[in-house]
Formats: sequence, structure tokens, C-alpha cells
Amino acid sequence: MESDDDFYMNGANESGEDDFYSEGDDDAGAMATYDDDSDADDAGYEFIGHDSDDSVDFTSHSHRQNYTILSEVDIRQRQEDDITRISTVLSISEAEAGILLCHYNWNVSKIHDEWFADEEKVRWSVGLLDKRAVPFPDGSEMTCGICFDNYPCDLLHAAACDHPFCNSCWSGYISTAINDGPGCLMLRCPDPSCAAVVGQDMINALASAEDREKYSRYFIRSYVEDNRKTKWCPAPGCDYAVDFNFDSGNYDVTCHCSYSFCWNCSEEAHRPVDCETVAKWILKNSAESENMNWILANSKPCPKCKRPIEKNHGCMHMTCTPPCKFEFCWLCLGAWTDHGEVTGGYYACNRYETAKKEGTFDEEEKRRELAKLSVEKYTHYYERWATNQLSRQKAMADLQQMQSVHLEKLSEILCQPESQLKFIIEAWLQIIECRRVLKWTYAYGFYLPEEEHTKRHFFEYLQGEAESGLERLHRCAEKELQVYLNAEAPLKDFNEFRSKLAGLTSVTRTFFENLVRALENGLSDVNSRGACSRMGSSKGLGGGSNSRGRSWKGKASTHRSSCSNRNNEDSGH
Repeated sequence: MESDDDFYMNGANESGEDDFYSEGDDDAGAMATYDDDSDADDAGYEFIGHDSDDSVDFTSHSHRQNYTILSEVDIRQRQEDDITRISTVLSISEAEAGILLCHYNWNVSKIHDEWFADEEKVRWSVGLLDKRAVPFPDGSEMTCGICFDNYPCDLLHAAACDHPFCNSCWSGYISTAINDGPGCLMLRCPDPSCAAVVGQDMINALASAEDREKYSRYFIRSYVEDNRKTKWCPAPGCDYAVDFNFDSGNYDVTCHCSYSFCWNCSEEAHRPVDCETVAKWILKNSAESENMNWILANSKPCPKCKRPIEKNHGCMHMTCTPPCKFEFCWLCLGAWTDHGEVTGGYYACNRYETAKKEGTFDEEEKRRELAKLSVEKYTHYYERWATNQLSRQKAMADLQQMQSVHLEKLSEILCQPESQLKFIIEAWLQIIECRRVLKWTYAYGFYLPEEEHTKRHFFEYLQGEAESGLERLHRCAEKELQVYLNAEAPLKDFNEFRSKLAGLTSVTRTFFENLVRALENGLSDVNSRGACSRMGSSKGLGGGSNSRGRSWKGKASTHRSSCSNRNNEDSGH
């Protein structure tokens, strides 16, 4: 029988796509594999540091990217292109085109449709009035509509409505509007009865340099924040924006700053768990409800002052803290003065036992027991969720260390170019991504209905197989690699290690592909009976020695795996 090492080495020799969760036309159960001599060697794995938890560049995994990362330069260029297009097609100035685009949330096609349907209606709704035909008379004076002082006409300005205001009042009016926020982009004439819009050309002519800079920032932000296809990267301090294509059902986005997030909910990337489950889980982690559940499960209220009391040791004789100081029995909550040898003494309470048999305490005990089970269940899933998050953070730090220090050192020891050692980086990238997926499967498992036993068993099986494979991969990359890093000369068995690590990477990827696919399908591959039987070979799933010869039956042909007889090493939880 082949050993685990032989099995994983063999897995390294099969070629396939590097797409982690691709949605190709191939058989869903086909094994994704690793080819050490494939294009992976040519891919760049530059690590970009970031303060966030998701600071690893996963772009090495090729896939159909359904989004575009935009820098400030890109945004400005897109704005200029849209403004030029609108200005040319509608025969209006660029300032007016910018106003139209802001009003219609940078939707060029909608502007075209509504403008050519009813130009006059669009002009009035936006405040885009025709320019005055007669300019202010030269050499005369006019009264400012705000300060009511007389000024020469060359010191007065007006929007298309011809309401004159002095430069000083205009400057103050514009400055106040800009300091009030992005509403300044649709600034109207100061005359209360006038709806004429104030364009960027007047802003540039009348505002201070500081205000012009603020206005420019608001203008850039409007392209991102008012456009339903564009949003900012939520990573702290990141100035990149993301333009998203809704043709794909995949909402995972990885910014150039290396932060990965979900486009739909802006939380960290959480595929395959849906946004609703993630929102509930995050709320549960931060809500006071769990504190109340713990208090309910582990304390009882003082019969007199009702303050919750935790009993962590000692007999049943309880004394409430001052100023209450009420003495009572922990079991029946009755006054201690009514207790003695006839009630069972200090360590028991016959009253409680009798009342329990009569059903007096049934409801309270049920409520307390339910709260205790709820706390235990939440603690179970939260601990594993948090542990995988910590393991992921540690793996990201290890990857950074590997890229910045160890890879060069290993290249010198082995007398091999770094391009031949990229399989190590590939393994660490796989570990980090799998830790992220595994973390969110525990949130998924928490909300999986208890009554759906077959689905739960199938989910726990897939999760256990994936976790077991990940632990083997993580151990190999973290522990076994140290032997070669600490060596003073090339070791003969390094090629065997290469094959083993590459094989583990491939196998682990396949485990997680199966897990992700099953969760995204709502575990629909499980039939009503959910029977376990032998089906397919070990290579169908690419499992280790503990998973070979076992399979899950129930429409699960795409998951050539099993729920039977998994030992503790495979379960992982």
C-alpha cells in the first residue's frame, strides 16, 4: 500500500488549472492539480504589506477577473472621457457636462436617453439654464444681491440666471457650501427663488485654492460613491476604487493594496458563505445577547434584589453582596432560615428535588439548560472561527518572511534560482486562502439547522476532510521546510520534499474546491437518505490514506468522498 508521502508526491505530477474556485465547464468532481513546471513559475508573487488581516496578494491564482482596480489617475481619466463624450454628443460645455454626469450618477446612457427624449425637462430638473444672451453693461455699476453694495460690473458674477453677486459674496457662499460637504457639486444660485446650477468653471474662478482642492476631491469621490458599479476599497488608508462587472456571481475582490473583500457587503472576503450569514455572525460576535445568554446559563438572580449571582464553588448556602446580604438556598432560591437538616443540609435541598419532581422548576430549568446549550454551541464555533483567523494571520506573516528573507537564503543553499522555488510560495498562498475559507465554514455550520441531520453530517465530513488536508499542508510548509532552511549544504531529498509539498498543495486545493462547491450549492448534492457508501476511487477526491476507499453517496458524484469511519486526525474539530 502506498504511503501518504507517495500519494501526495503522485498528486504533484498531475497538471491542471491554478484557479482556486473556478467555474469552468469541466466535471465538478475533477481533481485540480499542481504542475511544478507550469506557468506558475512565471507568475509574480510580490508581497505587499498592509495593516489589514487580508494583506496577501492572491492574484497569482488566475481567474476571470470581473472587476477593475482604479487609482486616482484612472478615475480622473475616466471622468475626463465621460465629460468629453457628453460634451461632444450633446453640444454643451464641459462644465455643463460635468454637472449632468453628477446629477445622473455618471450614467452616460441614461443622460443620452433622457436628454434626447426631452432636453428642456432635463435642463430644468438639473438647473442647467441657457447662458444669458446680453452680458452686464460695461462701465456701469450693479447692486450685489447679498451685501447690497454697488460694484462695477467687472467685479460681479452670475450663473446662467443673471442674478449678480459680488466676487467676495460669491467666494464666501462657495466656501460655505464646500465646507458643508459634497452637496456643493450641485450648488445652486444664491437667490432663494432661483434653481440655476453653479458649474465648476465658476468654482475655479471664484473659490480659494484650498476650496478648489476640496471641490476637486468631492468631484472625484462622486464618480465612485454615486456610481452603483464603483466603490472604494474598504481597507483602512487605501485610495483605490473598484469598478465591478455584475455579469459574474462571484463577489470576491482583491485590491492592489492586497485587501480582499466582498463587493456585495464590503466585509472581508467570505466565499462560500453568503452575506446574510456573515452579517448575522458578525452581529452575534459583537452583540450583548451572548453575554445575557451566559448570565442566564451560569447565574441565578438573588430572590430579594434580583441581581445575578454566579456560584463557582462552595455549598448551597448563598449570601448576596452588600447592601442586600440576603441568605438563600442556591437550589430552590428559598430563604436559608427555612433550611436545615430536614431540607437536606448544606449540600442538598429536598425541597428543590421534590419541587422538580412536581414540575415546579421545569420551565426555569429548561430555559437555563437551553441557554447553556446555546452558549456551548456558540463557544464551539467561535473558538474555531477565531483560531483559524489567528492561524491565517500567522501564515501571512510567515509568507512575508519567506518572500523577504527565506526564499533567497534557500536559493543560495540549494544553488537553485528562486523561480524554481515558487512552489513554496504557492503552498503558503493556498494555506492562507484555505484558512480564510475554513474560518467562514464555522459560521456556516453554526447556522446550519440542527434538524437537517444529513446535510449537517455531509457538511462536517467535507469540512473535516478539508481541515485535515490543510493541517498536513500547513505542517509540511511550516515544520518540514525548516530542515532545508537550516541546512548548510544542499540535501539530496529536497526533490522529494518538492513533490510532497506540491502534492499536498494540489490535494488541499481539491478538498476545498469540493467544500466550497457544496456550500455554494446549499449542500443540495445530499439526497433524502444521505447514505454513505463506497463510490469512486481515492484519486477522485485526492484524499490521503485516511480518506481513500471511502465516498459519500447521495447525488454527490462531484464529491467522491465519504462520511464513514473518519478518525480524529481527519475530523479536525
